[in-house]
Amino acid sequence: MGFDDDDDLKRTRVLYELEEIEGSKIQGESSNVERTTSVSISMPASPMETEAKRVAFEDDNTNSPSRAFRTPSTSSLKEERYNSFKTWSGKFERQISTLQGKPPSESPVIIPRRENLPVARYFDALEGPELETLRSLEKIILPEDKTWPFLLRYPISSFGICLGVSSQAIMWKNLTHISSNLNLILWCISVLLFTVVASTYLLKVIFYFEAVRCEYYHPVRVNFFFAPWGALLLLAIGIPSSVTTNLPHFLWYVLMTPIFILELKIYGQWMSGGQRRLSKVANPVNHLSIVGNFVGALLGASMELKEGPIFFFAVGVVHYTVLFVTLYQRLPTNETLPKDLHPVFFLFVAGPSVASLAWAKINGSYDNISRITYFIAMFLYFSLAVRVNFFRGFKFSLAWWAYTFPMTGAAMATTRYATEVSNIFTKSLSVILSAISTLTVFALLITTMLHAFVMRDLFPNDIAIAISDRKPPTHTVRKWFRRRSGSTENDIEHYLKFETSNDKNVVVSEMVKDVESQTS
Repeated sequence: MGFDDDDDLKRTRVLYELEEIEGSKIQGESSNVERTTSVSISMPASPMETEAKRVAFEDDNTNSPSRAFRTPSTSSLKEERYNSFKTWSGKFERQISTLQGKPPSESPVIIPRRENLPVARYFDALEGPELETLRSLEKIILPEDKTWPFLLRYPISSFGICLGVSSQAIMWKNLTHISSNLNLILWCISVLLFTVVASTYLLKVIFYFEAVRCEYYHPVRVNFFFAPWGALLLLAIGIPSSVTTNLPHFLWYVLMTPIFILELKIYGQWMSGGQRRLSKVANPVNHLSIVGNFVGALLGASMELKEGPIFFFAVGVVHYTVLFVTLYQRLPTNETLPKDLHPVFFLFVAGPSVASLAWAKINGSYDNISRITYFIAMFLYFSLAVRVNFFRGFKFSLAWWAYTFPMTGAAMATTRYATEVSNIFTKSLSVILSAISTLTVFALLITTMLHAFVMRDLFPNDIAIAISDRKPPTHTVRKWFRRRSGSTENDIEHYLKFETSNDKNVVVSEMVKDVESQTS
């Protein structure tokens, strides 16, 4: 019993010592924490010590290898994003600064150059007039909260202004019995306007060539690349007789060559199929790629050329017919055009109006073919004019200039028809249509100048060139269907009914497959 008591006492003493040692360690750690905290709080604010600590901290970070990898600021990152659209991607500017002996302040942010986007991506990401409005679920690669550089915001559709004003010079040239000076004034204004618009876009080609490429691969914007050459053709037709009466033949070949090259590309894509087939990209703006054939034929016939004008007239007639049928029937795969796009409906009138003048010039007389094309143009003109809703309910934009060239073309065709069928009705109609087209052009010209120089909202950020190449995630929609094991086609229809239009951009066939796989 005595030995057992001693063993119990020894065991109790050892346990007590262990508990005392562990308690002292815990108390020491807590005291250290408290001591550290109390020292940091009760440290007196000494200027000498603060300066010494600051210097020591900077010296330590200077030797740190992580200092070489600096995170760029938000403003510099946004500025570097624009370099992906520049011609030299910002390298040219950095080389100039290096040659001048200016070291770069911080390492450049490398933005990868985008590949050409498929045409389906434009339709998925954009909506609205001329596919220029971003859908709510999409993101762009440029900052949305600040104004972009002017050249990035300057679109190729600005050449539509030149088409409207240049056609006025032709119309008043045909009305020489009223005033010949007005033709000279309008032609000079057209030349000045084209010089300003073309020079500005040339600067965009020089400094932001990648942005120009994005416009070229845009399924709607690509048609506006015909506009500069069409405007030059109109300037050549409307040149006053006081300036010159005989234009050299080589001028026609120079102006029609780029149009022919563009047509080989565009028409070939319409015919060969793929993502850019006509049933997929059909839009009233496509008429700009066809009207150039008739304008070129009119100029060539005015120069007394034969084969070339007939060739382009034939190409224009065939493709106008195909485009007219495609747009007229509105295939089920095509969405309804928004209200802001209604002005471009008047481009239906431009083709047959100019074709009537061109064939009369080619044939040398105003025969039945000229009459047929003129009557088609008049029917389309009045069928659109009686719809008052086409002229209200949407804000001003460059799309409004789509009214001008077709209206002027219809007025010129009516004037030509009135010389063949001369009566009170045709003469009155010619005067009325000419007055409407002139007032429309000058009203839009003044409105455009006000929005450009006073309100400064004519050129907003060009969202169409800055869409991302990645689709927004749609896993949330598919996840909803996977959760409901008993989903049927009625459930799918009920779900889509209460979703917004942007949320409906899902592949319905995949949803049906998911439901069928769950029910099977």
